[in-house]
Parts: sequence; structure tokens; C-alpha cells
Amino acid sequence: MIGYYNVSVILTYIGLLSSLFGMANLSLAQTGNITAQKIAFVCLLFSGLCDMFDGKIARRTKRSDEAKEFGIQIDSLCDLICFGVYPAFIVIQISHKHWISMIAGGLFVLGGVIRLGYFNVMEHERQKLTDENRKYYQGLPITSSALVFPFIFAIENLITFCEPKLHIMIPSMNLIYTVIMFILAFLFVWDIKVKKPGTRESVVMGIIGIIIIACMFLP
Repeated sequence: MIGYYNVSVILTYIGLLSSLFGMANLSLAQTGNITAQKIAFVCLLFSGLCDMFDGKIARRTKRSDEAKEFGIQIDSLCDLICFGVYPAFIVIQISHKHWISMIAGGLFVLGGVIRLGYFNVMEHERQKLTDENRKYYQGLPITSSALVFPFIFAIENLITFCEPKLHIMIPSMNLIYTVIMFILAFLFVWDIKVKKPGTRESVVMGIIGIIIIACMFLP
């Protein structure tokens, strides 16, 4: 078979399949099915966890130059689907395909494409000059959507859980999702430096992810 199938790439493939499984639930999410929405966001978060650790595994795996280049390309292709197209579809569906959310989704995917294409070019040139690990990203990584949107959904679920007891006013979450998507689309292409998370930060984000999942499934 063509392609490369080391552990890090297989983990990337698992993250992709998780997002595709989540997409299968989007038609139910549009009808307001809360379980389908939870599954969709959990799949997004799980894809993010896979992406978080596939790079760390790759750096500890002995690979040929071709395998390294393949890993860069396949990672970006999967990132576009998992953290660009998939979150955009989630927001568009739960917003009942409102035209503003569709514009936000389009800009979000476009910003993600530009950011990933630019990253691939810069990473290819960087690896010609040094074998050191990257310390900073230029622009907000598109994978941040795997934490941002599930976090917002967990907050929404937490507010819904507490509302009968505390009489909290629930804001229009569809509008919040759409606004956040506009902001992230801009941050993807804004020339800012974002520190790459190390092992400690990755563990912290993993713990945050577990807490988010727990908040999602409050009764």
C-alpha cells in the first residue's frame, strides 16, 4: 500500500475518523437533539487530543525524510477536516443554517486553509535549517478549535444545569458560537506568536478536556 503507517500517523488517522463519526450526528444536532450535540463536541475534543500527542510521538519515532514530509502533509490535511470543516459544520447546523453562521463558517475554513498552507511552507523551510523543535507558532493554531468550541458547549450545559437552582439567564449560545468563529478565523491569519505547548501544558490541556467532557454530561 502507498503511504506511511507509523504510530504517529495512525493516531492522526484515528482523530480524522473521530471527526467523521461526529459529522454523522450533525443532522440530528440540527433538530436540537442534545445527545447528538454532545457526541459531536466529544468527537471534536477527542480529535484534538489525538492531534496533541501525534506530534510528540512523531518526534520520538525514527522516520525517513519522506515519512517526515508525509507526516507534515497528512497532519495538515486532517487538521483542515477535523478542526476547520468539522467545527464550521457543527456551528452551522446548531444555528439552523442561519446565513450569518454560514458566512462565519466560510471565513473560518478559509482562514484555516491559509494558516495551514502557510505553516507547511514555513515548516518545510525551517526543517532545512534546523532539527530543533518549534517553540512558537505564527498565528493561532487551527487545532485550538478542538478546545474552544467544546468548552463553550460545556459552559452552556453547566448553565442549563444550574439555571433552575440559580435562575441564571441563558444567553443566545448560537450567536456566541458564531462570534467566536469570526474571531478565530481572524486569529488564524493574524501574524502573532503563540507559544507551542510543552509536555506539561499538554497534560494540563488533557485534564481540562476531561473536565469539559464531564461538564457536557451533567444530568
